[in-house]
Amino acid sequence: MKKADFIIIAAVLAVAGVLTFFLYFVNSDSGAYVQVEVDGAVVDTVALDTDYTKEYNFDGNSNTLVIKNGKASVTEANCPDGICVNHKPINRSGESIICLPHKLVVTVVDDAPKDEIDAVA
Repeated sequence: MKKADFIIIAAVLAVAGVLTFFLYFVNSDSGAYVQVEVDGAVVDTVALDTDYTKEYNFDGNSNTLVIKNGKASVTEANCPDGICVNHKPINRSGESIICLPHKLVVTVVDDAPKDEIDAVA
């Protein structure tokens, strides 16, 4: 390897380190709510500071959402791949757990949705 190769590798590692620092330490705000969507429609919004367990059943599909100690996770699902069940618990704003076969999306958000109409005249 040449000297230039080591400089490029060091620069890439430095950029990755800075990004990791900002993503995990500077932007470590925990969200306040978990928003549950099924097939693009919001079906529930639950505060992260409450213990909560609910099984979502729709069209023969089943997912169980558990909120405990300020973190949300999908603990059971009858989907074939089980990726949503193996996902780590989420609590930071913008994090999501997605069950693609069931079209279920669990997202951490800062604010509860408002019942306002947002339109441009």
